[in-house]
Amino acid sequence: MSHPAVRRRLSDGRWHFQHGPIDLVIACEGGEEACRAALEQAWARFQGILDELSPQLPTLRSPVPGASDTGPLRPGDPIARRDAVNGPVARAMVDACSPYGEQFGLFITPMAAVAGSVADAVAEAFHRPGVERAYVNNGGDVALCLKPGRHFDVGIVANIEWPGVDGRFRIESTSPVRGIATSGWRGRSFSLGIADSVTVLARTGAAADAAATMIANRVDVDSTAVLRQPASALRDDSDLGDRPVTVAVEALAPAEIETALDRGAAFAELLRQRGLIEAAALWLCAQVRVVRSR
Repeated sequence: MSHPAVRRRLSDGRWHFQHGPIDLVIACEGGEEACRAALEQAWARFQGILDELSPQLPTLRSPVPGASDTGPLRPGDPIARRDAVNGPVARAMVDACSPYGEQFGLFITPMAAVAGSVADAVAEAFHRPGVERAYVNNGGDVALCLKPGRHFDVGIVANIEWPGVDGRFRIESTSPVRGIATSGWRGRSFSLGIADSVTVLARTGAAADAAATMIANRVDVDSTAVLRQPASALRDDSDLGDRPVTVAVEALAPAEIETALDRGAAFAELLRQRGLIEAAALWLCAQVRVVRSR
C-alpha cells in the first residue's frame, strides 16, 4: 500500500504536493480567497491521481497504435488506445502520444506524457475567476494558467550537472503555450538520444512532455563516444524494454554534434509544422538549435 499524499507550504509561498513518485511544486497568484479555493481543489484532485493510474500501468507502458518496433503482439497483449484506459489523465497521456504512432510510425508509450498530463490535470483547478496566474511544475514538466495581460518569464537549464540559466523566454497570455517540458539523457527518464536537454513549448503539458521525449530521441549520432545499455538492465519496469538507452556521452567531434542537432531540429520543425508543438530549444555540448515560427 502506498503512503498517503502529503503537502506543505514552502518558505516562498509555493506549495509542494507529493504522492509516491509524483512530486509537484505549485505557485498561484491572485485574490486570496480564489487562490485558497483553487489550491484546495488542486489538492483534492491530486490525491486520487496515483490510485487512478496505478492499476492501468500495464496498458500505459504498452505502445500506442501504429508504433513500430513493438515486437510480435499476441492476442490479448495490451495496446494503449484511448478506449483501453480510464480517467482523464490516462486518456490525456494516450492522446498526447498517439500522433507519434499514427503519423510517424514511431515507438512510444503513454508514459512519455505522464508528468505533463498530471500537471495539466492539477492545473485545471486554477482556471477560475480571481486567479491571475499559476503553474504546476511536475519535475520540470509544467502546466500554466495565465489570465489576460499576465505573463511568465521562464529560464532554461541546458545541463542539470552544471546548474545555471542558459536561456530565457517569455510566455504572454496571448500565446497558445500552456505547457513546457524538458527531456534528455541526463534527466530522470531514459532517452534513446544524446541531447543534454530538449525544452519544448506546446499547448498543454502533456503535448510538451511527449514531444520533448521524441525530439530528444532524435538528437542522436552513431559514435563510439556514446555509451548505451538496455533500459531493462537499468530498471526492470521500464516501458522501453530492451531498447538501448544512453548512459554516457564522452567527447564528441564537432561534426557529430552538428549532425545530432540537425537531426533533432529537423524533426522538431516537422512537429511544429503539424501543430504538435509551438517551439523547441535543443542543447548538446553547449551548442543549441532553436525551432520556432519566423
